[in-house]
Amino acid sequence: MHAEQSDLVRRAAVHAALAEPVRLAMVDALALQDVSPKELGARLDLPSNLLAHHLGVLERAGLVVRGRSEADRRRSYVRLLPETLDGLVPADVRGLARPSRVVFVCTHNSARSQLAAALWARRSPVPAASAGTRPSPHVHPRTVATARAHGLDLVTGGTAHVRDVLEPGDLVVAVCDNAHEHLDRRSGGTSTDRLHWSVPDPVPADTDAAFEEALTLIRHRVGRLAAAVDTAAPGRPA
Repeated sequence: MHAEQSDLVRRAAVHAALAEPVRLAMVDALALQDVSPKELGARLDLPSNLLAHHLGVLERAGLVVRGRSEADRRRSYVRLLPETLDGLVPADVRGLARPSRVVFVCTHNSARSQLAAALWARRSPVPAASAGTRPSPHVHPRTVATARAHGLDLVTGGTAHVRDVLEPGDLVVAVCDNAHEHLDRRSGGTSTDRLHWSVPDPVPADTDAAFEEALTLIRHRVGRLAAAVDTAAPGRPA
């Protein structure tokens, strides 16, 4: 079996094991401490036969192991294997290397890319920048107001063209469809150091609500990417 397919099968088995409320509750109970089967059954009000069944499913999925007590060998304790939960992240995310910088790109570099860089600067120590494929002369006033309302510092006071910003080792995140497709044409669709977030442009609506919605969409994505980057090994593949 191909390694990627094997990884999908393994992850599917873990998801299947967790897709049952009792087993998910068992994993939750083991998140901070090791518990004896008897204690676990009492906590979840499970009869011994159901406890044994659910523990068996979790063991076969590689989520928990049982070990004998060093004090009383008649007792055993169930221990969670958190690395199995970490492995639920897709392989291409687990293989992400920490970039030297993250550059957020939209069309005009006046709204989405500016907010993304500001959110990133708050969330991650990895430096951030922003740029546009057809930059406007200035940052949109509602971008400035939205950033100020959320206590965000815009990374720069102006706009810039992507060709003047990108450097080797950058991870590019296109935060709009136009920029993504423009960059795709330039690279021939072969770039591996770029991500795409399809965030609607708030500028045509030009309302506080539209800018707030864009900020919310970007914030969630920034959080997920920053978590992956924070745990990645330094340096990007050649």
